[in-house]
Amino acid sequence: MNAVDRFLQRWRIRVAAPYVRTGDRLLDIGCYDGALIERVRPRISGAVGIDPLADAAERGGVTILKGAIPGDDRLDSESFDCVTMLATLEHVEDPVAVSRYCFRLLKPGGRLILTVPHALVDRIVHVMVRLRMAHGMDFEAHHGFDVRETEPTFARAGFRLVIKRVFELGLNRLYVFEKPARRS
Repeated sequence: MNAVDRFLQRWRIRVAAPYVRTGDRLLDIGCYDGALIERVRPRISGAVGIDPLADAAERGGVTILKGAIPGDDRLDSESFDCVTMLATLEHVEDPVAVSRYCFRLLKPGGRLILTVPHALVDRIVHVMVRLRMAHGMDFEAHHGFDVRETEPTFARAGFRLVIKRVFELGLNRLYVFEKPARRS
């Protein structure tokens, strides 16, 4: 990861991190190097990160798994208060399956925090990679996800949209969804 990649990663983390609540048990899908987990670690109760490129590790209440979602059956239903996916959805082959899997993993009242780039970002990244200004972060594994499908995809899984905002000069979107709490 070069300086531009790291800058953009930190920007996404700065935007998403405030929505991780104190005491949350966090699952970071597409955690890569665990930077988001490290940022929120002082206020969460524990975390699991999962990424196909990660080196498996366990330290101080944080477990990093090499794997992919969906498909990794090591995670129990309703075992997380918060799930994050920063710049990950465009790498997923089946966003509908991922949305359902996230719904299953979250406790009632839990939050799903996503950042999803606009399709124009792919073209910008191609140019930056050619100019050696960016690494591309596994760019060849992009599956052409249309950011406009984010809300309907997660709504069909049962999530309720709480927050939506644009950042990175309009090239990225933050979504915060909530799994409805059970009615008594």
